[in-house]
Amino acid sequence: MPRPRSFVQVDVFSTRPYSGNPVAVVLDGTGLSDEEMQGLARWTNLSETTFVLPPTVPEADYRLRIFTPGGELPFAGHPTLGSARAWLDGGGTPRDDERIVQECGAGLVAVRRGEKLAFAAPPRVREGALDENQLLRIVGAFGISRDRVVAHQWVDNGPGWAVVQLATAQEVLALEPDFSGFPDAMVGAIGAHPDGSRHAFEMRTFAPAAGVPEDPACGSMNAGVGQWLTSTGGAPSSYRVSQGTRLGRAASIEISADADGTVWVSGAAVVCVRGTITL
Repeated sequence: MPRPRSFVQVDVFSTRPYSGNPVAVVLDGTGLSDEEMQGLARWTNLSETTFVLPPTVPEADYRLRIFTPGGELPFAGHPTLGSARAWLDGGGTPRDDERIVQECGAGLVAVRRGEKLAFAAPPRVREGALDENQLLRIVGAFGISRDRVVAHQWVDNGPGWAVVQLATAQEVLALEPDFSGFPDAMVGAIGAHPDGSRHAFEMRTFAPAAGVPEDPACGSMNAGVGQWLTSTGGAPSSYRVSQGTRLGRAASIEISADADGTVWVSGAAVVCVRGTITL
């Protein structure tokens, strides 16, 4: 029987109101079927809609299920930060004062508390250079020549991400992708801003396979790219990424790598909508 449930929307990765990436969060997802969760995700039509559930392991503070309009994900970054903020805002109390432990399809994810929330990038399930056929499909969808690609990599921590690096942020912003012949793509492009810019890189991410043509700000992609770049010397141990520019957003994503190699992804997460939803 449908009943009212606490529901919030959180703007993630921007300090300017309504300029980041929103996530819808149902704070009590108990008793909902997969079909009901997926139906709500299609209806909100946001990049992700999440459902908070009791944990199934003692180490976790809660369990999270994450849905795009096109299906469920084992992990996603901005929903992790947004759902943690929603859970705290709704009265959630973590076992540890300094961090939250989220259980999701990818396992346990630590979320560090502070002025901004930060999640520890989960292990990549696939890494290494793309094969040439995959790369050619990507550059074909991007409408660019193969020689424009500076570097490329699998950075998949669950959703299926691959990334290509272009020489400049301007080249990334100029992309006019056409994924009509590549509907299963889960791909990003990154390029460097000029020296002295507030952000080191510009990122764009495209997920037609998940029903998200372009994501305004993507934590999971930035997590995998951060692991790649900081471990290979392609970026310093701490840097910022701007995203969402072509969509009229102003996302700012902060990446930092600890001495042990753990990569943290942080940014603002602000509750913008509070209420109830009947499910």
